[in-house]
Parts: sequence; structure tokens; C-alpha cells
Amino acid sequence: MMSRLRQYRDSLLILTGLLVGGASGLIFGEKTQVLAPFGNIFLNLMYMILIPLVFFSIASAIGKMTSRSRLGKILISTLVVFGFTALVSAIIGYIGVLVVRPVQAGHTDKIMALMGSVKDTGEALPLSDRLVGLFTVDDFSKLLSKANMLPLIVFSLFIGLATSASGEAGEPFRKFLESGNAVVMQVVKYIMYYAPIGLGCYFAVITGQLGSQILGGYLQTFLLYLGITVIYFFGVMSVYAFLADGRAGVKLFWQNITIPAATAIATCSSAACIPTNLKYAKQIGVSDDIVDTVIPLGANVHKDGSVVGGIMKITFLFILFGRDITTPQNALMIIFGGFFVGAVMGAIPGGGLVAETLIVSIFGFPTAAIPLIIIISTIIDIPATLLNSAGNVASAMMVSRIVDHGFQRKDKSVKNTEKVVEVN
Repeated sequence: MMSRLRQYRDSLLILTGLLVGGASGLIFGEKTQVLAPFGNIFLNLMYMILIPLVFFSIASAIGKMTSRSRLGKILISTLVVFGFTALVSAIIGYIGVLVVRPVQAGHTDKIMALMGSVKDTGEALPLSDRLVGLFTVDDFSKLLSKANMLPLIVFSLFIGLATSASGEAGEPFRKFLESGNAVVMQVVKYIMYYAPIGLGCYFAVITGQLGSQILGGYLQTFLLYLGITVIYFFGVMSVYAFLADGRAGVKLFWQNITIPAATAIATCSSAACIPTNLKYAKQIGVSDDIVDTVIPLGANVHKDGSVVGGIMKITFLFILFGRDITTPQNALMIIFGGFFVGAVMGAIPGGGLVAETLIVSIFGFPTAAIPLIIIISTIIDIPATLLNSAGNVASAMMVSRIVDHGFQRKDKSVKNTEKVVEVN
């Protein structure tokens, strides 16, 4: 019994913090704002370590690869898996909107009434300029900001590739990257000691603030999204885990997803979930080089929940502006739009502003429509982050199936040993 309690100690402590925080938010409402500093301390600590964590995990993983064919296989497999799951998400989101139709044109007056506190973002930048800024920056110092995560990942990939290609001359730098990764992960371990308190306080504030925002047609959108979240999280994720390693994969996934899911729910940040996802994907048995490539990359370009949210935002505007969402052409445009938008969502809370701007740009809606869908981003932030984060763990498992034809796990039935068995 004591052994099992120690095994689930971290999960129980974090879940207890979330339950207490959620209850406090429901009872005290916006008064929980007093707890915000304690939650922000934890989030800031996670963001503080985020830049070195992403750099060292990606650069060291790629830099120590001696097999170029393996590196290429991992990257190609990752893109294939990301594309597959994003397409599944888009189709499920579109079907959900068709069946439930949570948004009606008659809700326009209510929606406009809710816009009073939302400011227009101004004229959107050209799509080409946004795409350039999405993957690159014009100064090295800008890589040191969490606002430029994708450029940082591109830079880390280049450093890793160059280190791997340098052979013996790059060996000292390769050791530096590996050592840096080990040190950064130790810092993450220290930060996680504060997680039960920090996450609990942060969740209390979120729960207290969201209660008054879910009104009118947005309530129906929120409920539909929750329904899709339940189906996707428990159903589709289980299918992904089964594709990765059959029944054993499903069991391992659900044994290790608790803390990553709890972190996602509490922080509403894919970036803040990177450390826990790295830890528990490796605990499942996915190879280190696959985990260290898939998880940081997925936190920025693989967002199943954001794809579903993108579908809802697009259909929301389609209906309000009198466009038919059922024609084959529009259906394909909506699915593609949700697919594309989900791939460019920021990895931090509020990063969805890029997606809102892209939606109005791609589909020709007026810039003034941006606040309409900002509200949707706000109310679905928690479940969307859950799907985004958990989807990256499931994707790492599927990439492992493609690259390694399975993965290894520690056999917990063997006492006082760490016997490794191959799961095929």
C-alpha cells in the first residue's frame, strides 16, 4: 500500500491542489484573484526554464544522433502523425458543429453585447508577413522570448543538425548540450515541488474568472466543445494509444497521463506542459530522442484541441455573416482552415490571437470580427489545452511505433530492479 501511495504521490498532490483550487473558484468567484501571485510564481518559473529546456532538449537529442537516417525518419514520422491527428480533429469538430449547431444568427445581439470589454486588434498584417514572422526572427536576442517559440525550435533544429554533422570536431559541444539538458531537467524537478500549490492557486483564479463569461450562444459552444473533449480525450486518444502498442499501449497511456493532463487543465498552456510531457512520455517507454523531438515541437505546431476550436470559430463567423457551412466547397475550406489554424497557435495562454487574425484574413471577414472569436478562445482555453497537451504524448507513442516498431517500458512487477522489456 505504501509503495502504491509513493507511486501516485505526485498525482494525488496535484489533483488535491486542483480540487481545492476549483472549489475555491466556484465558491469565491473573482475574489480568488488574491491567489493569482502564487499561481503566477509557478507559471513564471516554468516559463523561466522554458527557453533553455526547449533548446537543450531538441539540440541535444538531434546532436547526439549518429544515424542520419534515424533523424530523418523521426522528423518525417512526426509530421505524418501530426498531420493525421490534426485532420481527425478537424473532421470531428466539423461533424460536431453540423450535428449540434450551437451558434445561430439570431444570437448576434447577445454576442455584440458581450463585446463591450473586448477591444479591436486593428488591421491584420498580410498573411505572408505573418508566416515569415512565425518561423523566423530578425535578431538573435528575440529567440530568448517565449513569444518566438517556433523560431527557437527552428534554431535548435539547425544547431542539432550542425552538431551531428560536425563529427569529432563537434564532440565537445555535443557533450555540452547533453550536460545542459541534464541540468535543466533537474531544475524542472525542483520547480515541480511547488506544483500542487502553484497549480491549485492558478486554477482557482481561472475558475473564478470564467464563471461570468459563459453566456448565451457561447454557453452552447462551450458545452459542445466539452462534449467533443470527452469523446476525443477518452475515445480517440485511446485509439491512438492502441495504434501505438495495442492494449498495452492503452494501459501505459492512461497510467501516465494524469499529471500531464492536470498540468494542462490548470495552466492552460501547452508550453508549461512541456516538462511534464517529456517526463511521462519517457516513463511510458518512448525513446529519449523521439520524446525530446516530438514533445517540444508538438507544443507549438501540433494542437488537436486548437484545430477543433478553429473549426468552431470559423463556422461561428460563417453563420453570423450568412455563409452556408454545408456546401462541399465551404466544408473543405472550413476543415482546411481549422487544420491550418491549429498548426500556428501559440504555446502560451492568449497565443490564439494569431489564429483569430489568420481566420479573418484567410476567409475575408472584417477585422472587427476578431473580438467575436476571441471570446470563444477564452471559454474553451482549458479543454483545448488538455487535448493539445495529451495529443502530444499520444503522438510520441505513435511515432515510436513507426520508428522503433514499439517502445520499451519498465516492468513494475519486478521488485528492486528496473527490468526493461520490449513491447511489440
